[in-house]
Amino acid sequence: MGYSKTPAVCLFAMLFLAPSVLATDPDPLQDFCVADLDGKAVSVNGHTCKPMSEAGDDFLFSSKLAKAGNTSTPNGSAVTELDVAEWPGTNTLGVSMNRVDFAPGGTNPPHIHPRATEIGIVMKGELLVGILGSLDSGNKLYSRVVRAGETFLIPRGLMHFQFNVGKTEASMVVSFNSQNPGIVFVPLTLFGSNPPIPTPVLTKALRVETGVVELLKSKFAAGF
Repeated sequence: MGYSKTPAVCLFAMLFLAPSVLATDPDPLQDFCVADLDGKAVSVNGHTCKPMSEAGDDFLFSSKLAKAGNTSTPNGSAVTELDVAEWPGTNTLGVSMNRVDFAPGGTNPPHIHPRATEIGIVMKGELLVGILGSLDSGNKLYSRVVRAGETFLIPRGLMHFQFNVGKTEASMVVSFNSQNPGIVFVPLTLFGSNPPIPTPVLTKALRVETGVVELLKSKFAAGF
C-alpha cells in the first residue's frame, strides 16, 4: 500500500498554520514600530511607524499606570488605559494594559473586549469578578471574589464585570493580547448609542414598558 501524504499535510497545517490564524494581532516584522498617531497613511492593522531615529527610548517605558484614577464617577471606578493610543510603543506588538481603581461599592460595568483575551491581577482590596458564558454554556455566570495578589482570566469576547465587595478602595491591573482590545460597555451601548436604538426594539427585547426604556436612556444620554 502506498504512503499517503494527506495526513502529514493536514497535521502540518494544524500545527503551524493554526496559531497564525488564531492570533489576535499580526506578528511584528521588525524590532519595534512606534506608532505615528498623526500619520496620514491608510493602515489596515496598527499605525504607521515613526522613523527609528526619532523613537528615543520613551516607547519602552511608561509611568501612566503608577497613579490611581479618580473614582468619583457614577460607577465608582476609574479606568486608566494604556493601549496604542496612550503608549505608541505597543504598536504591532499585540499587547496593552489597563489599570482600574474602585471606590468601595464601585463597579466596572458589564462589558466586552471584542479583540482580546484579558488576564488580570488584583493589586489591592477584593473584587467580585464575573464572567458570562455564551449561549453554548447556557449563559452561565462564572464568578469569584478575587483578592490582592490573585489573578483572573477573561476569554476573548465574553461579557464580564468587576465589583468592589470590600470596605476599602481596590485596584487591579489587566493585560491584553492586543494593542487595541476595544471595549463595548453593555449598558452604554444599549441605552446611550448614537443614534439611539429605537425604543420599541428595546421594549420588545427587554420585555419592559416604554417608560422603563426611556428612563434608562436618560441615564446614559451623557455617556459614562
